[in-house]
Amino acid sequence: MLAKIKIQGYRIHKHLTVKPNRKFNLIVGANESGKSTLMEAVALALTGRINGRGASEELNPHWFNTEVVEEFIQKRTSGIPVGFPEILIELSFEDVAELQGLCGAVNTYVPTHACPGVTMRVAPNPEYAAELEEWAKDPTPLLPVEYYRCDWRSFADKEITTRPKILATAVIDSRTVRASSGIDYHLRQILGDQLQPAERAEISLEYRRVKASMSQTALSAVNTRMSSVHATLHSQPIALAMDQSSRTSWEGVVTPHVDNVPFSMSGQGQQSAIKISLAMNRHAGRAKFVMVEEPENHLTHTSLVTLLARIESLAGEQQQLFISTHSSFVLNRLGLDALVLMGKDAAAKLTELDPETVSYFKKLPGYDTLRIVLAKKIVLVEGPSDEIVFERIFLDTYGKRPMECGIDVLSMRGLSLARGLELCASLNIPVAALRDNDGFDPADLRSSVDQWLKAGVRELFIGEVAEGETLEPQLIHHSTEALLREILGITAAADLLKWMTREKTEAALRISVADKKIVPPPYMLAAVKFAHG
Repeated sequence: MLAKIKIQGYRIHKHLTVKPNRKFNLIVGANESGKSTLMEAVALALTGRINGRGASEELNPHWFNTEVVEEFIQKRTSGIPVGFPEILIELSFEDVAELQGLCGAVNTYVPTHACPGVTMRVAPNPEYAAELEEWAKDPTPLLPVEYYRCDWRSFADKEITTRPKILATAVIDSRTVRASSGIDYHLRQILGDQLQPAERAEISLEYRRVKASMSQTALSAVNTRMSSVHATLHSQPIALAMDQSSRTSWEGVVTPHVDNVPFSMSGQGQQSAIKISLAMNRHAGRAKFVMVEEPENHLTHTSLVTLLARIESLAGEQQQLFISTHSSFVLNRLGLDALVLMGKDAAAKLTELDPETVSYFKKLPGYDTLRIVLAKKIVLVEGPSDEIVFERIFLDTYGKRPMECGIDVLSMRGLSLARGLELCASLNIPVAALRDNDGFDPADLRSSVDQWLKAGVRELFIGEVAEGETLEPQLIHHSTEALLREILGITAAADLLKWMTREKTEAALRISVADKKIVPPPYMLAAVKFAHG
């Protein structure tokens, strides 16, 4: 299993170190946080390929981190003799017997120690040192990668030319399906791992026989006619025959079918599910590392449930999964303890989350947990009416809505406040939590979640019992009945508290669009000011 991932100078990642989970790794993060780049880099160092082609074939200037390149150009222009930009992707593995062939001390560990691992380094080719120095006299933002080389080595400092079998890797990108001749490179590799050597030899031999037989059947009449055409230099007869070279091997023409439909013509959701199932199948040759990009794409909710259940059932102890997702359902279902939260050059894990909390969120797969995880600052409220009223008070106070200030407001909708605060605390997310006092002393309510609170970072706001047990009586107490009746359009004959309690959301909506402002309860105003910071 991968124990440590180090990426330097590759695309968005200038310096990134990740210690992945042993089994599941759910990669989440905001747009442009480098989720796909992490997956791509790991696959590149495991397979020596990218997009199905060798690293050297795909190498281009945009692989290099722009900040690193800009710093190099600035220093060289200033006369500082710094070295040329390089890319390093270093993967360290658990020290197990089957990986001893990759074991060595040629790595970047400080202090250096021996362990199994591989590195993919993109560095200047010494043969072109003079050309690179000439380019550096008047450099451009795009590095001359023609003068670079890709060096794929083990920690034993031995060059790797083809992917070692022990590093069998499956890459499944459900966002797009790249296909060539009806089957893409990654699926071809996955299918190849399903076959025993004897089966492969038998298929190859039979395919060669079929091709040879065509010379005696469909091509026979053509060759008889062409034998009379003296087109060669010494008048030998010319004939057509099937190509028997390796470039026309059976792997290029045999393609899987689903219900008698070619794989490449199946729906993209179906294609993704097939790739994942084949890669994770309990077969001796299955992939040790499985990389899945956004499995929720192209799938209905029911199909996604089926696929996630399949992933859970097939996942083995000797297989490591990396799954990037934008779906709270995927995150909740596969477990928050597998979360790897990506930043530009950092990755946070939830290794110390209470197992009961992980189980709690698994039972709430529809809850929008990802909004909490990705928030820079969040306000947790009890229900939709609290959310609507809070946003109006924020707008009245600062002239902008919370989201415009980078603050997310999320209704807990029955979510345990303690569980929500524990999740926020584990990721050190600033949070303002609001709740009704329900007739209990606010100090007693606060003590039950005190371990997750931190002054100035995570605070809980509760109204005084004397001013009302829930939001509605708190609003009446501070805004007065007269003002609220005017805002809500409620006549004197109606019981205001009963109406507001019965029509919670409608009352909040009317407050949100009213010309007149309410007088906010002090605990809500304090939460607004705390959230704004």
